[in-house]
Amino acid sequence: MAEVISSPTGAQRGSVPPVLFNVCLLLLVLTLLYFPVAYLSHSWIYEPNGLPSPTDFVNVWAAGKLTLEGHAFQAWDWEVQKHVEVAVLQQDFAGYFAWHYPPPFLFVAAALAHFPYAAAFAAWCFSSMFLYVFAMRAIVGRAFGIMLAIAFPASFDNLAVGQNGFLTAALIGGTLFLTPARPVFAGICLGFLSYKPQYGLLFPLILVASGQWKVFFSAALTVTSLALASAAAFGVESWAAFFHWMPMISKAVLSEGTGSWLRLQSVFAMVRCLGGNEELAWALQGAVAGLVAITLVLMWRSKLRYAIKAAALAAGTLLCSPYVYMYDLAVLAIPVACLVRVGYQNGFRPYEPYALAIVLALLASYPFLQVPVGLAATLTVFALVVARAVVRWHRPLASSPRLAPANA
Repeated sequence: MAEVISSPTGAQRGSVPPVLFNVCLLLLVLTLLYFPVAYLSHSWIYEPNGLPSPTDFVNVWAAGKLTLEGHAFQAWDWEVQKHVEVAVLQQDFAGYFAWHYPPPFLFVAAALAHFPYAAAFAAWCFSSMFLYVFAMRAIVGRAFGIMLAIAFPASFDNLAVGQNGFLTAALIGGTLFLTPARPVFAGICLGFLSYKPQYGLLFPLILVASGQWKVFFSAALTVTSLALASAAAFGVESWAAFFHWMPMISKAVLSEGTGSWLRLQSVFAMVRCLGGNEELAWALQGAVAGLVAITLVLMWRSKLRYAIKAAALAAGTLLCSPYVYMYDLAVLAIPVACLVRVGYQNGFRPYEPYALAIVLALLASYPFLQVPVGLAATLTVFALVVARAVVRWHRPLASSPRLAPANA
């Protein structure tokens, strides 16, 4: 079977399709304009009454504050954590902003808690965003990577509430970009991803299946070092608290749906949204995860070009987790960047620019529709990657195995 893009025109190769560029430009402008205006009008970080807004970042600052006061193990206690959050926000709020990350992430929280709340909020957003944008620029290989990173709708979500999607995407992007040429550094990035262990579950399987042993052992050493360092710094009690509270958080989010199923962007949540019970949701989530894992193993053991393998793993990581929020979909920018890179080098298939534009539009529509459009977007990107793979499996491969710089 001959690939559609085997003989791309000059307009197809080496340039961004107008439809994709225009959608990105629109979203970029909206993002860059919104936050300065929102801050000045007390609609971001602060409320109109002048008090800090109750948003997700407050759990990071509060956990860091408890750590600096020598009570790191209490960061996982919902009531203690909320008491610190109410104190810094100077107002009460409904529900909880619970801390549920492994102890090594307290190093970051404690560093941020040295600063006043608003300054820490801004520092966290923009420092993690810088790492994410840097990774996207490296993957795309051109300045458009910066535009795509900021325009990607999940960037808005992370900036709005101070979440950690930027860091997750930067670590996954860094792992995948560095694996071919800098496997030890790739493993270090993957090891740091252990702060969100649900997004690292596929990587050991793929690394073993593809024989990436340097990445595997570097990641294992990094995870072990972080665990030991956090135990030494914050006490073994911090790990005991983490494991004690984990089942409660899992029950609240995945069994009881206290945060609304519409906020989660996973197969599990979609089943629950449609009225399915928990057993059916887990069964379908497991079936999808199994199918994705098998597909990824086959792809990574094949001679497909590396950018396609990397895109599949990044998108598959999202499909395999039942716990995916809109801010986590910053990770979806990584496979999109890989597809754009392939399009630069080999030309875009006719439908790809429109499909990618639809993905961006779907994600941007979430605040208005409040339905799990994130799952649809992830499935679309994964389908685009698999379509590339299927075509290439039917033709001789003549591409570099790594994410080499795109031609200028």
